[in-house]
Amino acid sequence: MELETKAIHEGWKPGNGEPRQLPIYESTTFKYDSSEEMGMLFDLEKDGYFYSRLQNPTNDAVAAKLTSMEGGYAGMLTSSGQAANFFAIFNICEAGGHVVASGNIYGGSYNLLSVTMKKMGVDVTFINQDASVEEINAAFKENTKCMFGETLSNPTMEVLDIEKFASIAHAHGVPLIVDNTFATPANCQPIKWGADIVTHSTTKYLDGHASGVGGAIIDSGHFDWMSHAEKFPGLTTPDDSYHGITYAKRFGKAAYITKATAQLMRDLGSIPSPFNSYLLNIGIESLPARMRVHCENALKVATYLKNHPKVAWIHYPGLEDDKYHEAAKKYMPHGTCGVMCFGLKGDKKEAVTFMDHLQLINIVTHVADAKTCILHPASHTHRQMTDEQLKEAGVDPTLIRLSIGLENPEDLIKDIEEALKY
Repeated sequence: MELETKAIHEGWKPGNGEPRQLPIYESTTFKYDSSEEMGMLFDLEKDGYFYSRLQNPTNDAVAAKLTSMEGGYAGMLTSSGQAANFFAIFNICEAGGHVVASGNIYGGSYNLLSVTMKKMGVDVTFINQDASVEEINAAFKENTKCMFGETLSNPTMEVLDIEKFASIAHAHGVPLIVDNTFATPANCQPIKWGADIVTHSTTKYLDGHASGVGGAIIDSGHFDWMSHAEKFPGLTTPDDSYHGITYAKRFGKAAYITKATAQLMRDLGSIPSPFNSYLLNIGIESLPARMRVHCENALKVATYLKNHPKVAWIHYPGLEDDKYHEAAKKYMPHGTCGVMCFGLKGDKKEAVTFMDHLQLINIVTHVADAKTCILHPASHTHRQMTDEQLKEAGVDPTLIRLSIGLENPEDLIKDIEEALKY
């Protein structure tokens, strides 16, 4: 099936007389006739549901849909994009481990790695994703467990060279994890370019309407954990909490997601509500059609901003003279997304004055939904970062992140034009 068809039909396949739309299994528990059967579920000897903290039919149906759309082998949903990135990394990188990550990532992900996971004994080296292969290779250590980047960096809109990153990661015997939130599987499938694990904040374009927070992890099933057994003992040695199961041996290609579900979700509990997953499924059905409009509208607005005398600079890979335009054509030939960033001539004051005079466009801590929204990262999402960290992340203090929605672009341009008069 093509992507548009997968977005509608994958995941939930109703039988004769069953609901056509994915049902909401709003239940904490599931009944069984015998204690033995329940015990087999707890021992991972049988597939099925027994407690929604681990798995739920509504959640699993949506995870299966996303897995198909990304070209993966197995997937799971989480309660947020932050939880997805944490689970994806912590599933293979525990205390004493090390991560190589692009420094141009979302501020929350940067803090997760540099602050919270550091407290847990996980070290990180941030690199310039445009650095040479030799420079990036130098960041790897004996205890490096994975490499992490974003398809389109938030908020700087830099395109990750997925093939290059995958080649480097694999040369060091570790998987590449790619956050594909902005591009979505409608515009890019990182697994096709060598990524091993894909994450999402489903809160954004996948949901599409700012109605529910959520996350997802998709595993390609391609990485051979047993070939690098000494690096990944959590997957390649017995788990005492499950009677000595060795995930890579017992579950093969499903090992990574099985461990993340059976162990991390069991102990940390970042499960989405089935109702949020139901809303997410509705959003995904229109994703390919919505992304086309987001991209068309964004290109019109970006072209207008590029030619405005008060705009000092703009980054949008859809523009032909953008630094990442050729990379975007390679990895995202049908368009990137609706997000761009730009700076006004002047300093922070000009950015704030402009934003405060917008009438149609909303100032919100969100991005990538049906309504156009705007944010000043240095004052909002990245405000915990020092000037040095902001510089490392490529976030200019004047940077404004603009997420173009599904409105008529002429109305958006009029709103921007009026606000720029002040």
